Amino acid sequence: MKILITGGTGFVGSALSTRLLEMGHQVTVIGSSSRCRLAPHPQLSYVAADTTRPGDWQQRVAAQDALINLAGRSVFNLWTEHYKKAMYDSRILTTRNLVAALPATTEAVLLSTSAAGFYGDGGEIEKTEASGPGEDFLARVCRDWESEAGKAAEKGARVVLMRFGVVLGKGGGAIATMKTPFQFGLGGPIGSGSQWFPWIHLDDLVGAILFLLTAEECRGAFNFTAPQPVRQKEFARQLGAALHRPACLPTPAFVMKLVLGEFGRSLLQGQKVIPQALTESGYLFTYPELQSALGEIVGD
Repeated sequence: MKILITGGTGFVGSALSTRLLEMGHQVTVIGSSSRCRLAPHPQLSYVAADTTRPGDWQQRVAAQDALINLAGRSVFNLWTEHYKKAMYDSRILTTRNLVAALPATTEAVLLSTSAAGFYGDGGEIEKTEASGPGEDFLARVCRDWESEAGKAAEKGARVVLMRFGVVLGKGGGAIATMKTPFQFGLGGPIGSGSQWFPWIHLDDLVGAILFLLTAEECRGAFNFTAPQPVRQKEFARQLGAALHRPACLPTPAFVMKLVLGEFGRSLLQGQKVIPQALTESGYLFTYPELQSALGEIVGD
């Protein structure tokens, strides 16, 4: 297949691009860096572009069998009004430009990222793909993000909306950020730790993308989360155990709000997200349980 990936050099994009190339696909990566950070490969093409703006990069879209939209500024930052706009634009404008570049009629598949944040603060209620959106900033971003991607269906594309949980894997992502305080014996839950923590192993995220890439009957929203969500304090306990470090120093809620503002408040929320659509479609998780996932990532 000919596959174009926006955001293809990030943590998820690098793993996915590498796997697709290993499988023999022809991959075009669109990234913001002037130079490609991926290893050279005869089946790999790289285009440096600002995807929030229309440009020559859009000329690559029509020839593709599949589009995988991963672009978006990281949420792990202080949410100033300027940064919130950058977060929003990097997702909504990129998706809008990607869909605009599709031919008027197409048989391509578009797999477009969203997030478990779509559901807002879910409390104790299980969230499946049929659950409605929340009302906070991240929920609004996800709702608009999915709306832009959905417009590709009007041109005939098969559209899959991937609502990512927290992605856990080697060499980057959430684990790279979280493990440092644990290594110094300073790790622990955030706030009360009772909030639900939707997570997924990077291998399963890539596996689910590959599964949906060719599953012609699959379209619409899919929760990209492990089938066994845990509470944040249980995640902290198991991460500490995997690192052979204590996990007994909670970060008080007021500190999160004081230091990180709106982003800190979002970290105190949670969603009990269930991947109902993925499991009913036949995808089998390699890492359904947190203990085995963390063992593979940070184990001895």
